[in-house]
Amino acid sequence: MPVPVLGILTLYLNDHKALEEKPVYQKMIIEGRKIGLDVFVFTPMDVSDSKQKIHALEYDAKKGAWKRRWRSFPDMIYDRCRIQKSSRFEQLLQFRRRYGHMQFLNRPLRNKWTIYEVLSRRPEFKNHLPETHLFHGFSDVHHMLKKTPIVYLKPINGTGGRGILRVERIKGTPHYYIQGRNQQRKIITPQKIHASRLGAVLSGWSMKNRYLVQEGIAVDLPDGRVHDYRMLVQKNREGAWELTGIAGRVGARRSVTSNLHGGGHAISFNDMMERWIDDEEKRRKVQRRAERLGVEVASFLEKQYGALCELALDLAINKKGEIYLLEVNPKPAREVFSQIGDAELYRKAIVKPLEYAVGLYEKMHEPSQE
Repeated sequence: MPVPVLGILTLYLNDHKALEEKPVYQKMIIEGRKIGLDVFVFTPMDVSDSKQKIHALEYDAKKGAWKRRWRSFPDMIYDRCRIQKSSRFEQLLQFRRRYGHMQFLNRPLRNKWTIYEVLSRRPEFKNHLPETHLFHGFSDVHHMLKKTPIVYLKPINGTGGRGILRVERIKGTPHYYIQGRNQQRKIITPQKIHASRLGAVLSGWSMKNRYLVQEGIAVDLPDGRVHDYRMLVQKNREGAWELTGIAGRVGARRSVTSNLHGGGHAISFNDMMERWIDDEEKRRKVQRRAERLGVEVASFLEKQYGALCELALDLAINKKGEIYLLEVNPKPAREVFSQIGDAELYRKAIVKPLEYAVGLYEKMHEPSQE
């Protein structure tokens, strides 16, 4: 059997052809070679439709250097493209339309609102979802704040904590406390405002039909920082979904999110849970329920939207041990496992999509049983 070829599809961040995850791709190329998988990196900009070739990026481990080479189309494509507001993203959409017949390890998911709607129709998931509505007007925020003291406003297509606002009702007063991050991930100066000014303050954020209004889960640590959990579920070589790992994330001071890119830091799941829930048996039950939820969500979404090979789930767990699914990310980073110092778990998170690709290739080329 020939050596299978996997193309990692990504997007340049700017006109200088910078790539966000180049060190991760480097590791994937090296690890791929160890298991008999030829891996290269490309973007839609590198594809020549006329030549039916790709001006691919390859990593030479012996020389420790990247190089370009014209390659044939790969046997399989691993799509790592995240949403951008750029012409490069338009090129991606064209590529997906033109070459959608190829073997992709993973297909795009829909926006956060659509995912919420689809999951909330299933009773087994609905109890794990914070109450969420599409933003139509400021009355939606006022209505939610009557039911819950904390409300999050999130862009339906946002990533990395960009553009998220948290509105907190200050108990016993007619005031709200507003915190958040702008579109560049920078923490905005927190404000204490009168309830009558809420609409005026929010009006500068251009939210209509582009934002979610979501119930806030009580996840503030004693020092005031927020925390949550990043769970990674991936397919194994046989194509079965399984848990790879979970880690805790603690937000930066005055941050409304725990994202690592926004200044947060990672902590092992066990250490985080010990700080949060005293009862050991309850902690074990939470972990088992979270693992089952992650695998079930991944399996269900794949049936809805087509091929997937991995998903990250961002979870909030309250003091009672109740688990809430805050977000589903189909293009997960793995750095949370590196940051907690678990080198083997980090390596596993990088290698599993490659092992799945090898297993998939073998299934595609099994001799037919006549």
